[in-house]
Parts: sequence; C-alpha cells; structure tokens
Amino acid sequence: MKKFFGILGNDIFLGAMIALLSIFTAAASYQGAMADSEQNKYELKGMQSLNDGNAEYLRTNQDITQDYNYFDNWYLNVDERPDIAEYYQSSFSEQLNAAIERDPETVWDDQYYEEMYAESDAHFEESDANFEIGSQYDELGDQLQLILTIMAIGLAFAAWASLNKEDGRLRPFFSLLSVIIFVIGLIIYFSVPAIAV
Repeated sequence: MKKFFGILGNDIFLGAMIALLSIFTAAASYQGAMADSEQNKYELKGMQSLNDGNAEYLRTNQDITQDYNYFDNWYLNVDERPDIAEYYQSSFSEQLNAAIERDPETVWDDQYYEEMYAESDAHFEESDANFEIGSQYDELGDQLQLILTIMAIGLAFAAWASLNKEDGRLRPFFSLLSVIIFVIGLIIYFSVPAIAV
C-alpha cells in the first residue's frame, strides 16, 4: 500500500496525470464547441425549412382557393355556357383534374389535399428532422460540458497534489482523487453516443 501511495506521489506520475487530464479537458472543450456549432447549423436549417414550409403552405392555400373558384364557376356555366366553363376547366390544377377523374361526385377528397400540401409537408418533415438533430447535438454539448468540468476538477486535484511536498500525506490523497475523477471522466466520455446524421 505504501508503494501504491508512493507511485501516486511520484513527480512523473503527477506530470503524466496533468498531461492526460489537460488533453481530455481540451478535447472535451473542442468537441463541445463543435457540437454547439453543429446544433446551431441544424437549428438554422430547421428554421429555414419551417419558413419554406409556411410559405409553401400559404401558397397552397391560395391554389386551393383558386381551384374552388374555378370549379364553382365551371359548375355554374357547364350546362348553359360551355365555352366559359371550358375556360375555367382549363385553369384547374392537376390535382383537381385527378380528383375529378377519381370521383366526380366527391372531388374534394383527402388525396386532393394530401397532394396539394405534399411540398409544404415535406418542408415541415425536413424541419422536424433538422430540429431533432440539433437537439441531439445540444445534448451532446451538455454531456461534453459535464466531461470538461469533471476533467478540470481532476486537473485541479493533480495540480494541487504536485504543489504539496513529495513526502507529505496530502500529495497522494489529491493524486488519488485526480485518478478517480479521471476514470469517471473517461467512463462518461466513452459512453457518449455518436449522433447519426
């Protein structure tokens, strides 16, 4: 046991501990900054897709309103003024023509609306996916911040140990604390899940 504490108090051991803790502190700090950058990137992509989806949704609403108007005018004129009805029918959207072919009695079925809103829905799905990835990077950044804090505490204990006298009782104690904290930090570091993009 005395030999074990002797190793903990050894200058070379403490120097190695300080170096290792410094490396992992710097690595966690760098990776945390990269995770924050990726979080921002995906959140911006999410906002852009959300804005595009909202714009497309509003445009689609206008197209549907146009289809309603064209259909109403066609319906009102189809029997008495076929030439005018033909003009309105030529302005129908592809989705409305397809809906009429499917069922002339129903016309405004679910498939019509699904097809009309398909582009805006795709933007909304892309937005949700980007926000989800951004959230994962946020969690990763939080975990790396925890690792950074743990390693910094371990580094402080190793530095404090190196300041104590080589034959003093506090030197191996602080050195042991730095080793324990380093191991805890490593366990957390290597248990951080990778983000699938």
